[in-house]
Amino acid sequence: MKLIERNEHGLLGNVDYQYTEEGLIDWRKMISPEFLVPNKDRTSETDVAKLKDYELIILLGGIKELAQIRGYTDVSYDVSTPSSDYVVATCSIKWIPNYETESREVVFTSVGDASPQNTKSFAKFFLGPIAENRAFVRCVRNFLKINIVAQEELGNTKMGDAQQSSTSLDPRNILNNLMKEKGVSFDKLKIKLVKEKYKSDSNLSSLDDISKIKVFELIERLKKIKK
Repeated sequence: MKLIERNEHGLLGNVDYQYTEEGLIDWRKMISPEFLVPNKDRTSETDVAKLKDYELIILLGGIKELAQIRGYTDVSYDVSTPSSDYVVATCSIKWIPNYETESREVVFTSVGDASPQNTKSFAKFFLGPIAENRAFVRCVRNFLKINIVAQEELGNTKMGDAQQSSTSLDPRNILNNLMKEKGVSFDKLKIKLVKEKYKSDSNLSSLDDISKIKVFELIERLKKIKK
């Protein structure tokens, strides 16, 4: 059995790293070609070497390989269901220290969601796992600054349907409806958030000023209180 060893910079000794002009690791160039496929909705070209990032799709195996090369100690998920057919997963990855993070451990978080409107065929019956996979791939590629969409992130809707679904499933709309149901005004919510030091009073004028992650948290909190 071959042991995996890292040097004092947090790098694997048996990996041929690619670097940017600034001396950081070019994680985009670290993706094995076998894990890249053409995005048929954007191009008819089949040679991935000729395609730009927005014309490509990265497979889950490529995301997992990059995560293993970068190195992490923990992956955790927080899954919620703002509505019966809408699942939201927040993925947090604890990345090991390396020279890019000045030898500090870093926790990075991303959100993924799934509904019958943004999933394909049989995936509609596995909204939880789909949301988790989307959160994971977004967490990895956002942390490593990779701008190629992952296969798990692709839905099965046309642009018009996608825009309509995006509006109806916007977590802020769900929060707004829940606030009406529970009899909670925005002013009351605002006072609560200011007391919790989420933002100052002047930085909260509407639900649009609240981050999605915070909105998901508020949805879960409101679901637990009585009307």
